[in-house]
Amino acid sequence: MNTPSSRGSRSVRARAAGAVAAVVVTALGAVTLVSCGSDGNDGGAPAFSERPTAPDTASFSGDHPSSVASAAKSRIASAQASASSAAASASAQEASRQASVGAEAERSRQAAENALKGVEGGGNALNEVGMTGKPRSDTNGLLTVVVTITNKTSAKASYAVQVDFLDPSGKVVETRFVGAEDLAPGERQQPLVISRQPPEPVLTPRLTKAQRY
Repeated sequence: MNTPSSRGSRSVRARAAGAVAAVVVTALGAVTLVSCGSDGNDGGAPAFSERPTAPDTASFSGDHPSSVASAAKSRIASAQASASSAAASASAQEASRQASVGAEAERSRQAAENALKGVEGGGNALNEVGMTGKPRSDTNGLLTVVVTITNKTSAKASYAVQVDFLDPSGKVVETRFVGAEDLAPGERQQPLVISRQPPEPVLTPRLTKAQRY
C-alpha cells in the first residue's frame, strides 16, 4: 500500500523528468531550424559569411572601367593633338600666303618704280587712272588710297603709278609706287597705296604720274 509520502515523491520525479524532456525537445527543434536555414532550400533565412569572398573577375565580360577611362583619355588626347596640328598647319599656310602676297606686292612696286624712271611730266596714262580714299576707321587710322587702273586701249598693257603725299604746306613728305601688269583691254585693277606717316599733320594724296608700257 502506497503512503501519501511515496505518492508525492513519484509525482515530483515525474514532473522533473517531463521538464528535462521538454528542454531536450526544444533544443532539438532549434538545431533543426538552424540546419534548414543553412541549406536555403526551405525558405529559411539566408546564411551570411563573416568574410565575404572576392568576386571571380575572370568570369566577367567587357573591359574594366579603368581600361575604358584610359582608352577614352587616349582618344581625347589624340583628337586634341590632331586639332592642334591642323591649327598649326593652317596658321603656317596663312603665314606663307601672306608672305607670298607681300613678296608679290613688293615685286610689283619695284617694277612700277623702275618703269617710271625717266618719265617726263605726268606720263601717258593719267586718264586711265583714278584715286579714291578709304575711311580711316576701316584702315586702323592709316591714310589709304584706292588706285583704280583701267586699260582703255585695245591691246594688253602694264601700268605704273606714282602717288605723292603732301603736308598742309604742299611739301611732298612721302612717295609711293604701285602698278598693274598685263591688263587685257577693258580690264581693271584696284591696288592700294598706304601712307606710313603719322596721322598728324593730315596729308593729302596726289596722283603724280601714270605710265602705260
